[in-house]
Amino acid sequence: MLQVIINGLLIGGVYSLVAVGITMIHGVMKIVNFAQGDFLAMGLYFTYAMYSLMPQGSLPYWLLVPVGAAMYLAGCIFFSTTIRKVIGKGDSNYILLTIGLSYIIQNLIQLIFGPDFKSVAVSDQLRNGAVAIGGVSLSTARIIAFVAAAAFAVFVNWFLGSTDIGRAMRATSENRVIAESLGIKTSVVFITAFAMGTVFAGISGLLISPIFLLSPKVGSQFSIIAMSAMVLGGLGNIKGALVGGLIIGLVESLTSSYAGVLLAQAAINAVLMLVLIFRPYGLFGKKGRAS
Repeated sequence: MLQVIINGLLIGGVYSLVAVGITMIHGVMKIVNFAQGDFLAMGLYFTYAMYSLMPQGSLPYWLLVPVGAAMYLAGCIFFSTTIRKVIGKGDSNYILLTIGLSYIIQNLIQLIFGPDFKSVAVSDQLRNGAVAIGGVSLSTARIIAFVAAAAFAVFVNWFLGSTDIGRAMRATSENRVIAESLGIKTSVVFITAFAMGTVFAGISGLLISPIFLLSPKVGSQFSIIAMSAMVLGGLGNIKGALVGGLIIGLVESLTSSYAGVLLAQAAINAVLMLVLIFRPYGLFGKKGRAS
């Protein structure tokens, strides 16, 4: 049981990072990015492509900066060419647009890399290595992914509270009109928030590259998980996204181990429904957020 719980929390840390990205985008722009999981898939494939240029047996984590930079650039391009045109123009517009982006990204990946499953050729020591602590065996790759995700969570908390652009994001999330009246350039805030959300998804892809197979549609499951974590924790709440991701990782691990992998998503949905019955705005959500 302890082994299963720890494994769930470790992968939940990565889910939290994906959820933080989608929560940041929603908190600032009031849109839900249905393509968030596909940005994670982009991060996976960027890692796959760049890793092929590295010496055999290298650690993929050295690609953190180039993958992050590539994802930031991709986020800026997607925002400038598509998302920017639907901000403030109704929910149906961004829903259709981001779902369309999801299909576009999937098809681009398939066109470039093919439809077959692939894997990043990391060493067996990293892929299968484990650390024994108190009789519990912990996957080395999962520990690294969890620690890195936790470090990014700390960074987000610092960024939002201690930098000018972070404080501008918080002000814009509360009320765009008042933020603009105070001289905040919301156009800069929007593109920064979207690009950072994209980076978090891409970095999550890099972190799980040693333990997940790659396929053009691998991002779909992560989109569902990220949105579930965001709703569970409370829309637009960073702390809620972190906790929501950990809960989903825990539920997924327990269900997969004791009831079967096929029931994992059903269990996640059941937990989400139960929470929303008693906490309609999520665990840390607030009623009546300004738009």
